[in-house]
Amino acid sequence: MSVIAGAHAVVGPYGYSQGEITEAFTAVMSPQGAEEKIIKRILSATGVDHRNLALPIEEYANLADFGAANDTFIRVGLDLGATAVSGALSAANLEATDVDLIMSTTVTGLAAPSLEARLIPLVGLREDVKRVPMFGLGCVAGAAGIARLHDYLVGHPDDVAVLLSVELCSLTLQHNDVSMTNIVASGLFGDGAAAVVMVGANRAAHMGLTGPKVVASRSRLYPDTERAMGWDIGGSGFRIVLCTDVPRIVQENLGDDVRDFLGDHDLKISDIERWVSHPGGPRVLEAMESALGLHDGQLDVTWRSLAAIGNLSSASVLHVLCDTMDGSGSVVPEAGTPGLLMAMGPGFCAELVLLQW
Repeated sequence: MSVIAGAHAVVGPYGYSQGEITEAFTAVMSPQGAEEKIIKRILSATGVDHRNLALPIEEYANLADFGAANDTFIRVGLDLGATAVSGALSAANLEATDVDLIMSTTVTGLAAPSLEARLIPLVGLREDVKRVPMFGLGCVAGAAGIARLHDYLVGHPDDVAVLLSVELCSLTLQHNDVSMTNIVASGLFGDGAAAVVMVGANRAAHMGLTGPKVVASRSRLYPDTERAMGWDIGGSGFRIVLCTDVPRIVQENLGDDVRDFLGDHDLKISDIERWVSHPGGPRVLEAMESALGLHDGQLDVTWRSLAAIGNLSSASVLHVLCDTMDGSGSVVPEAGTPGLLMAMGPGFCAELVLLQW
């Protein structure tokens, strides 16, 4: 096993109500106002009350160039990433020089050298730290990143590894575009970052850590779903692909996948005490609850995260993990109880991570 030693989540520096963002982004997507009523109706049904952005809201009207948006991604992303990594290391009672591997993930900007490389001097990581930058996993990457760090730590039980997620979704807003996908994305996604520090079994024993432990993980790619979610990348940057079939895919597949995974560990859905789920959106969460037979309240931490900060792509499930670990809005799980962390993303795919508190 590996152990989650600490985690820290941050949001974009500028916070606004959903109504304020709706007004500003409607003007960007439909300058002539022809689709204003439709846009406002759709954005009011996202389940989001508040979001944080990378920039002051008035600056988005002039951010039509992909290069300028990406420069902003690197600048703001580094600030948020450094805060997240430093905070997670502090929560774990570890120093930056203790880190043996750092993995970064994003799907909302490009950087070469990658973000985690640029962070090395900012947070004081060693020059020989191993680096693994990931791009393209999207919303599933928070769960997949924890799973891949676990795989590494099983083979390196004395090591310390860090996962960093930085997602500045607002920078992908498309100008003069009233497509349904752009409208939905403009009302659902927010900006933020999160970091998780994990340690191998030997290091955990030396530190006296007991959990949450990562027990196992499972990846699942669904055939013929390539266009369910992702990006079309062009001159205006990242243009979202988001199919209405996503809730159906979740409804038809997630239940069996979870039951099979848990069954391999002699567990049932009813045995899971804490569900740490990515907040894909209201229809996706409803499909998850239906597929898994979850009762009212079992995904409350996830629903509250969606309302408070929106969908932060790969960072979202890590925010939910932080809220679960610190007991925000719920009771901290008892030691020894099982939990399941899960997310879905482009592919279309799912990642399941079995935890033990």
